Amino acid sequence: MELRQLQYFVTVAQHGSFTRAARLLHLTQPGVSSQIRQLERELGHPLLDRSGRTVRLTPVGEAVLPHARAALASAAAARRAAQEFGGLRRGHVRLGMVAGAALTPPSELGTFPGLATTLAAFRQEHPGIDFSLTEDTTARMLSALRDGRLDLAVVGLPTPGNGREGDDGGSSLSGLALHTVLEVPLVAACPVDHPLADASGAGSVNGTGTGAGSAGGSGSGAGVAAPGRDALPVAALAGHPLVSTPRGTGLRTALERALAEAGVEATVGVEAAAPPQLAELAAHGLGVAVLPDPGPLPGLRVRPLTDPVPRVRIALAWPTGQPSSPPTAALVAHLRRAYPGPAAAQAPAVTAAPSAMCSSAAAPSSTSRSSGK
Repeated sequence: MELRQLQYFVTVAQHGSFTRAARLLHLTQPGVSSQIRQLERELGHPLLDRSGRTVRLTPVGEAVLPHARAALASAAAARRAAQEFGGLRRGHVRLGMVAGAALTPPSELGTFPGLATTLAAFRQEHPGIDFSLTEDTTARMLSALRDGRLDLAVVGLPTPGNGREGDDGGSSLSGLALHTVLEVPLVAACPVDHPLADASGAGSVNGTGTGAGSAGGSGSGAGVAAPGRDALPVAALAGHPLVSTPRGTGLRTALERALAEAGVEATVGVEAAAPPQLAELAAHGLGVAVLPDPGPLPGLRVRPLTDPVPRVRIALAWPTGQPSSPPTAALVAHLRRAYPGPAAAQAPAVTAAPSAMCSSAAAPSSTSRSSGK
C-alpha cells in the first residue's frame, strides 16, 4: 500500500469521477484507475463501484476512506514537522490566555517578566514563528486544547488543595500537561464602610490605622491584606453579594469550593472578566470582590480569607495526546525557563506577581494575530 494510491482513491471518492480526479492529479485516467485496482487487490475488496455513471464508494470503501484521509494527513504533518525542524525558521503557534494575563505587568514585578516581554524574546530567537493570541475562559481553552484548536494556553485553575488533583472544576485534565507558573491565595475586597471591612479594630482602613493587622504592621499600605487577626473566615461571606469572575474560570471555581468547604452559600451578583475590574466594581459598592491581592487601592479594604484559604494557580497547559509541533515545543520550553514556577528559587519581587499574572477570568473570545512582519 502506497501513499499515492491512497491519494488517488481519496480524490476519486471525493469527486466521483476517475476523469476529474486524473485531471486534478495531473495524471492519465488509466494510470489512476490502475493504481486504485492495485490497492483493491492488496486489500482484498473493491473500494469503488464503477457500474453507474458516477463512481460510488462500496461499503468497504466507505470504511476505508477515513483511514486513508488520516494516513495522508499524518504524512503531511510529518513532512511539515521535518521542514520546521530546519532551524525552526517558520511556524505558527495558537496561544490562549485567561483575560488580563499580564501582557503589561506593573513595575514592582522586577525580574518576573510579563508575557509580552517573554514572547518578544522568543520572537528574537525565532523570527519566523508567529502567533495567534486568543483570550477566553479556562474551561473553553481546555476544550480547545483537546480538540486541536489551540496549541498552548495560559489557564487559571484552583489548586489541588481546593479539590481533587487533575480536576479543573468542570472537566478532567487528563490528556493535558500542566506547568504551574504561580500559585496565590484569594482575598476579599470591599468598600471601607462595608460591614466586612471592620476587623475588630485590627488593621488599617484606607491607610489611616496602625493596628497589628495592617501590612507589615506599619499602617502604610492602604487596603493591603495582612495575615493574622485581619483574616476573614470564608463563612463570613454568606449573606453578602459577591463580585467574581464567571463560571468556568479557575478563580470562580476556587471561590465556590472554599464556600462549599466552609458549609455556606453566597450569591455572586456581579461578574467581570479580570481582577482589576473586580476591584473597581467592589470599590463602587457593587459587592465584595474575591480576587488575588490587588494591593493598595483608595477606598478599598482588603482582607485575607481563611478557613479555608482559597487558592488559584496560573499554569501553562498543552495537549499530550500527540507530539507538539516544533514551534509549540520550542515556545513551551522557552516559557518554562522564563517561569520556573513556585517551587523554584525566585527573587523576592515575585511575591507581587498575583496583581499581574493571576487572572482566572473569562472574557468574550477575541483573537489577534501577531506575525511580527
